[in-house]
Amino acid sequence: MSSSSLLNHHKIHIGKQPYRCTECGKFLKKHSTFVSHQKIHSREKPHKCSECGKAFRKNSILLSHHRIHTGHKPCKCNDCGKAFAQNAAVTCRERLHSGEKPFKCKECGKAFRDNSTVLEHQKIHTGEKPYQCNDCGRAFRKSSTLISNQRIHTGEKPYHCSKCGKSFRYSSSFAGHQKTHSGNKPYQCNDCGKAIMKRSTFMDIREFILEKNPISVTNVGSPSDIALALLNIRESILEKNLMNVISAGKLFPRVQPLNNIRKLIMKQQPLNVVW
Repeated sequence: MSSSSLLNHHKIHIGKQPYRCTECGKFLKKHSTFVSHQKIHSREKPHKCSECGKAFRKNSILLSHHRIHTGHKPCKCNDCGKAFAQNAAVTCRERLHSGEKPFKCKECGKAFRDNSTVLEHQKIHTGEKPYQCNDCGRAFRKSSTLISNQRIHTGEKPYHCSKCGKSFRYSSSFAGHQKTHSGNKPYQCNDCGKAIMKRSTFMDIREFILEKNPISVTNVGSPSDIALALLNIRESILEKNLMNVISAGKLFPRVQPLNNIRKLIMKQQPLNVVW
């Protein structure tokens, strides 16, 4: 250990924190930490990702972020073995298992697993939207949301699948797409045994079919009844922009759950319905 490192280390034991932030009053032990901390207040993010354009305060965070694009996941959760690109994600994952939520919102008391999420949440109360799009003028609470919005204007799709060459605008869409190549369907219905690739799809279909209005191939009704229901769904999409499944009497405010259900019904009872 060098003499300077030894001096910095010794400050931990004696509680000495010589660097004080003039913005928030926080004391810090090391000058490098103090400089990095000041960038929080200035919103300075000099380290930019060449793949997606996202910017960071520290180069170490940029290097960690870059693993998202390379697919390298060296950090594993001790509880479930799931691998992540970043240590922070592992910490958050372990808190998911333990139920720990140490970060609380001062306004409403809502608790969160990580500090960055509570900071973003607090902007809901303040109404702060510091990130504005130069193309459309829309303002956002998060810089990542601004970057996603800008890709709509530019048409940029920085996430490329090495298997099929398909490109994606968002990392979440890219991650979901990669599962289609693996063929892994980890979500299985206990009632009918059907396996689903995506958890969101599984929950949408299960809620519709098994919990709210139990139906099966035998009791769903005649093909003509299903056809009528599907046609009514189509009419709702075109006229009201709200999905109305008449056969179940359930309203869907989102398009995707309806499409998932429609595909399942059509697979079980093939019909000649024009969409």
